[in-house]
Amino acid sequence: MSLPSNVHVSRHPCLMAKLSRLRSKGTASREVKSLVNDISTILGCEALATALTPVDGPKDETPIGFEYTTTTVQPQALSIVPILRSGLGMVEAIQNILPEPVPVHHLGLYREPTTLEPVEYYNNLPHHVAPSPHNDDSEPGTNASSLAIVVDPVIATGGTCAAAIQTLKEWGVRKIVVLSVIAAAEGVRRAAEEWPGAVDIWVAGVDAELTPNGMLKPGVGDVGDRLFLTIGK
Repeated sequence: MSLPSNVHVSRHPCLMAKLSRLRSKGTASREVKSLVNDISTILGCEALATALTPVDGPKDETPIGFEYTTTTVQPQALSIVPILRSGLGMVEAIQNILPEPVPVHHLGLYREPTTLEPVEYYNNLPHHVAPSPHNDDSEPGTNASSLAIVVDPVIATGGTCAAAIQTLKEWGVRKIVVLSVIAAAEGVRRAAEEWPGAVDIWVAGVDAELTPNGMLKPGVGDVGDRLFLTIGK
């Protein structure tokens, strides 16, 4: 399967086994939450090993009195951007990986059922400046993160992910790392092409097909419904 160079598919054996378990219709909501957290942790470790750089920090002292130089990471202006609602299930894992807590900025996007195109309904990026319909050169918002970590368990058509990337680009971020449990080949290509010079997408698995209504085949179902017990609502 041919994918863009900025799309990275993990080959971690434990991650692959957990993804297989997540696919099962017999996996209960509590285990779905645990599996999404575990997959996010493994995937986040792999992605952030390349996105962050260790740097020397201030001096400190061990419990038995020896001085040492601390380590921190660059860039320091980080944020996590979950795509509502299912992206919430990945936030805790990424916060736990990072050496210090970082801001979480939520983006709400849903797919219009007929066109399958994304519609934004919520955005709490600080000082977000919505693009003007009469001006293609709208200034981005201020206080943008240097690195935004977008978390969304499923990339299907790629429209939602591409829209999130465009929103963050307008906000003023310099680099974006997208973490997703699973993606459709067609959708992840679309997302990767949105801003290829600044975006890296890390996924646990890629499915080749989409159903006519935009679901992955075989996929993992609707992760949001499985996490929040709203299947059939």
